[in-house]
Amino acid sequence: MEDSFVFRYMREEDLDQIMEVEHASFTVPWSREAFYNELYNNKFAVYLVLETDNQVIGYCGVWIVIDEAHVTNIAVLPEYRGKKLGEAMLRKLMSIARERGARSMTLEVRVTNHVAQSLYRKLGFQNGGIRKNYYSDNQEDALVMWVNL
Repeated sequence: MEDSFVFRYMREEDLDQIMEVEHASFTVPWSREAFYNELYNNKFAVYLVLETDNQVIGYCGVWIVIDEAHVTNIAVLPEYRGKKLGEAMLRKLMSIARERGARSMTLEVRVTNHVAQSLYRKLGFQNGGIRKNYYSDNQEDALVMWVNL
C-alpha cells in the first residue's frame, strides 16, 4: 500500500520527532530550544511537518519578512528520501509564502550539495552568490539561491 503523506503546521508536541529528523539530516543540528523559539518567539517563522501514519518524517521552515521569504531548513528522514517529498515540501512553502505576500524566496545550500541544488533549480531558483565559510562544521561555502514567486 502506498504511503499517504499529510502536511500540517508544526506544533510543540512534534519536537521530539523533529529532533530525530534533524539529527539524521545535519552534521550541526539545531537544538530543540531553537525550534521552540521558532514556534513561539519568531513572528516571521512558518514551519510545516510532513507526516505519515502519525509519524513526522520531514519538516521545513521559512521566515517571511515583508515581501521576502527565507527558507531556514528542509529535512526528510533518510529512509524517505528520493520520493520527491523535499520537492513537495518546498512547493508547499513557496505557495504559503506567496499567499502571505512574499514576492521572492531565498535559501543557502552547501556548495557540494548538488542533489539539493538540482531540486532548487528545478523549482526556478537561480544562483545569487556565495557566503564564504558559512557552515560551522567544516567552513564550507554556501551557495545563495533566489527565485521570484
